[in-house]
Amino acid sequence: MDLFSSEKIKNILPFDGVTNYHGIVLDKSQCDFYYQKLFETIEWKNDEAIIFGKKIITKRKVAWYGESEFSYKYSGVTKNANLFTKELLKLKEIVEKESGETYNSCLLNLYHSGEEGMAYHSDGEKMLKKNGAIASLSLGAERKFSFKHKENKQRIDIILERGSLLVMREFTQTNWLHRLPPTKKVFTPRINLTFRTIELQQQF
Repeated sequence: MDLFSSEKIKNILPFDGVTNYHGIVLDKSQCDFYYQKLFETIEWKNDEAIIFGKKIITKRKVAWYGESEFSYKYSGVTKNANLFTKELLKLKEIVEKESGETYNSCLLNLYHSGEEGMAYHSDGEKMLKKNGAIASLSLGAERKFSFKHKENKQRIDIILERGSLLVMREFTQTNWLHRLPPTKKVFTPRINLTFRTIELQQQF
């Protein structure tokens, strides 16, 4: 098996980070199958966060899965992961082969329409592997995805195609923010899987 080479996949960031867009890695039949399976079987819940001391419940739904039933805290709320399903394990295998990385957990997001999005943020939680890769697999509706440099505010936009893979690496989280901007032009749902590595030993 040929492992991923960063020289083969263009880095969409001009500096201070590496983010590789691999394009479409799942064909139409795979997209249809996994989208429907995940939509129907994943234990979706509205996301919760504590912002300025106030509990916020989002329209967007999320689910955590992993190799073990670990606890994970972000935005002031503790999440409990479910064990990987056979479909998630297969998708993880595909993403690991394509990216040349390994992952032990996955945060899934369900956006019911373009009106649901995600504000600028970086994935810098302490339990995440420092400078570890985060692989984003897209199913369902195509959506624009934006990066903004933390210092000079330069912005990079990309359209995430159905069945495509985006991998954020190295110092991307340190130097760049990213978001999924809302839009009134998209009326169908999108499922996003973000495979990542949790440092489980930090729990003990």
